Amino acid sequence: MPEHQSIPGLPESGQRKVAIVTGAATGIGRAASELFAKRGYHVVAVDLSADALVWTSENDAIRPLVGDVSDDELGRRMVATALDEFGGLDTVVLNAGIARRTDWESDEAMETFDRIMAVNVRGVVSGIRHAAPAMAARGGGAIVAVASTSGVGGDPERWAYNASKAAVINLVKAAALDFGAQGVRVNAAAPGPTLTSILQGGSASQEHLEALRRPIPLQRMARPDEQAEVIWFLGTPASSFVTGATVMCDGGITANAGIFLPQSVPLSDVHH
Repeated sequence: MPEHQSIPGLPESGQRKVAIVTGAATGIGRAASELFAKRGYHVVAVDLSADALVWTSENDAIRPLVGDVSDDELGRRMVATALDEFGGLDTVVLNAGIARRTDWESDEAMETFDRIMAVNVRGVVSGIRHAAPAMAARGGGAIVAVASTSGVGGDPERWAYNASKAAVINLVKAAALDFGAQGVRVNAAAPGPTLTSILQGGSASQEHLEALRRPIPLQRMARPDEQAEVIWFLGTPASSFVTGATVMCDGGITANAGIFLPQSVPLSDVHH
């Protein structure tokens, strides 16, 4: 048996399933898009900028789609694209999100809050409400919303982001109840600190990187491909009896009660 045949959730030989991934230009979204395409899926890769999706031209299995997930019309269009161009829809990964510091007393506080909620929550609602009925009509499917460890606890100066990700975690529970009998599973992946292009590109200081690493019991940040594997699990039949769940993919951050930091080792001694 070929090695790839042992991967849970892999489509049967000769069959290509179909996935939608939002926030697909970089980081976790791009990693998920590439992973699904590599493992036999057609992928509709959705993001704000056509330029940021240029990389998709290198993969015939990936189709770019430009739009703002806070616009409900995009939710309709991305599902229609999957159905019209690829003939079905099996998995939807609602990954698009923004994170901004928010000063409670600033003049821009409510505008920032509204934008974060529009992308991080309204975008998930739109994706679910358009994808779930389309999946149900074809026998079922899986929706994965990308939440965050910030959805189960607070972060300084990030109250708007915290609120949005907490909403996502409860949204998947409610949607799982509403669509479960129709064969549609809805789950969330909750990443901790991940080495996205912004961090890897050197724009973050070493002090900031160390501050992110220090509370993680595994003593390192995740790679985007590691988060994509969690999304793969939740978005395929590998997790066929899982719905309404949030999987913490955070290196153990949320396992800590917060009284003491976990044991620390020098960065050079961290096992990858």
